[in-house]
Amino acid sequence: MEKLSPKLIALDLDDTLLNKETQIPEENVKALQKCAEKGIYVVLCSGRAEEGILPFVRKLDIAGKQAGRFLIAINGCSVFDLHLRQQIFKRTVDADVLLRADELAGEDGLDTEVYSPDTIFYGKETKWTRLDVDLCHVKGKVVEDYRNFLTKGFPKMLIPGEPEKVAVLQEKLKKEFGSRAVVFTSKPFFLELLPPDCGKGEAIEFLCSHLGFSIEETMCFGDSMNDESMIRKCGMGVAMCNGLDYIKQIADYVTEFDNNSGGVGKFLEKYVL
Repeated sequence: MEKLSPKLIALDLDDTLLNKETQIPEENVKALQKCAEKGIYVVLCSGRAEEGILPFVRKLDIAGKQAGRFLIAINGCSVFDLHLRQQIFKRTVDADVLLRADELAGEDGLDTEVYSPDTIFYGKETKWTRLDVDLCHVKGKVVEDYRNFLTKGFPKMLIPGEPEKVAVLQEKLKKEFGSRAVVFTSKPFFLELLPPDCGKGEAIEFLCSHLGFSIEETMCFGDSMNDESMIRKCGMGVAMCNGLDYIKQIADYVTEFDNNSGGVGKFLEKYVL
């Protein structure tokens, strides 16, 4: 296969760029640093809030370069410019949708939480909120009048719980909201609610327009359902070999090595660098 020439590479974090210890394998670090040196934009693209992505930006040590100045957070609801230190793209879920989703979740014995750029908010602390805060490397905060707090509108609602309960609620929310919200599971135990027409692929489209080139000239790496929009939209969609079968089916390429073996770095060394 001929070498590929992306102008931008977008990377999911969990189970893609990161290994099972939630660290970036050194092979991935070195390959992405080489890409940035060549002027290829390297964009971390995660369901996490901005604050939870920054430790990995620091590990790559490319934020000072033009090629490392952007990150995509909250599954595409936010694009952040690290040089300007501000959001350049933002989407939120309507308050009435958040309130109704919280109500339906409660009927099924599930609690909800909402995301801001640096904090996860919830009505009470549970084992699930602790898990999410630990995974995302951000602050967690209990809000006294949580229902009233939801009226502000937020970019993402997460509903964690046992996979069986999550699967049932997912179908209820899809039926309830239709095109008013994007509803999907990022993990079997994490149900997410996002604004309509919002996803990693849409955020990459915005960033490409901002930078002046086509999304056909971009590459992305992902493994799960929250990566579907970018795998479909990017000109070079790469699925991790450890990813969901569905994601591998719709991808243009599949890595030879998994996330624990530096699969991203090995792919880049072989086909891009």
